[in-house]
Amino acid sequence: MSAVFDRPSLLQRVQPAFTGFDGPLLFAVMLLGAAGLLTMYSAGFDHGTRFVDHARNMLLAVGILFVVAQVSPQRLMALAVPLYTVGVALLVATAVMGVTKKGATRWLNLGVVIQPSEILKIAMPLMLAWWFQRREGRTQASDFSVALLLVAVPVALIVKQPDLGTAILVFSAGLYVIFFAGLSWRLIIPVLVLAAVAITAVVVSEDRICQPDVKWPMIRDYQKNRVCTLLDPTTDPLGKGFHIIQGMIAIGSGGVEGKGFMKGTQTHLEFIPERTTDFIFAAFSEEFGLVGVVGLLTRSSTWAWSAASCRWSACRCRSSATAARRW
Repeated sequence: MSAVFDRPSLLQRVQPAFTGFDGPLLFAVMLLGAAGLLTMYSAGFDHGTRFVDHARNMLLAVGILFVVAQVSPQRLMALAVPLYTVGVALLVATAVMGVTKKGATRWLNLGVVIQPSEILKIAMPLMLAWWFQRREGRTQASDFSVALLLVAVPVALIVKQPDLGTAILVFSAGLYVIFFAGLSWRLIIPVLVLAAVAITAVVVSEDRICQPDVKWPMIRDYQKNRVCTLLDPTTDPLGKGFHIIQGMIAIGSGGVEGKGFMKGTQTHLEFIPERTTDFIFAAFSEEFGLVGVVGLLTRSSTWAWSAASCRWSACRCRSSATAARRW
């Protein structure tokens, strides 16, 4: 008597590799990626190899996304502590013997020159996810204090380099994980109110605090200049404020419906100096107008709404589980 086994089809063998993907989230990512490619082609088709390089990088990113999605959460959790430890150690090494360029010590020569702060963009959320996973079901205030310490150490080392932009990204990545771990709104709202008051105070007092002879504590001169230029780019319209002013003109000239695909005059006449990088949003707004911008922001806000809904559901589940244990 012989057993007969049906050989699975190619589709059946391939299908398990895609079962872990979130369909709506993947669709939203693809929409935003397509919008990015479309805008990059319009803004960069006549700008060297910008579009080709961007398309190549997106293909590489899709491949990496697919490969990483095959890694189990348990395997990723095992990498969290080593990756975070190595990242912080490299940041310390950078502070001691890093490579300095243009007044910033952000790089480390290990045979090849690397920027250790980039590691923390991945290691930070992994480390915090590992920490809260170990404390799941019995999270206390002290656990959030430890989490904030885990965030503060690398962020402080990155700020010291100085690299304020990367420090903000790493800090934000950490805060998002802490938020989704169930941080109480009673702690979040006061911080948001304090931040709103501080930003309002800076905007209102811009005329006084942006004077050349005024020094900002713990802020370097170039960082102060960036903030002041953002608040009032007309103070240096042909210098530091030129990019912002031209970007504003491009966004405003798009109107409601935009000038049309590949018809942005501010973009293609090179009034926007960094149209394929920092000011790609201005190029998009000029060609697709208010309608396109609202569509883009709507797709992006869908992510935030989905994430908030997930957090609310998770909090309700944790509350129910806690109540059940107490009962």
